Amino acid sequence: MSKAFIAQAIQESAEITGAAANRAAGYVMEAIVRELKKSGKFTLPSFGTFTVRKTKARKGLNPRTGEAIKVKAGKTVRFKASPTLKKTV
Repeated sequence: MSKAFIAQAIQESAEITGAAANRAAGYVMEAIVRELKKSGKFTLPSFGTFTVRKTKARKGLNPRTGEAIKVKAGKTVRFKASPTLKKTV
């Protein structure tokens, strides 16, 4: 799924221009990111939940050289599909 796909769905369902639908899709995505930053969780009922998780520092391998490298701790976003979505798909 892409921003263009979301914009097209908004355009068709709301019968608005492509530019307005693109702006609306952008605003929706920005709102989701703001909520993830603020609370660390975002839920779309009947679709699923996005959560922010911390990752620990670890050792990794450079795939080209096979050399060991250090990977810093960070954050990642996880998605868990709702039971309704799983049943539908």
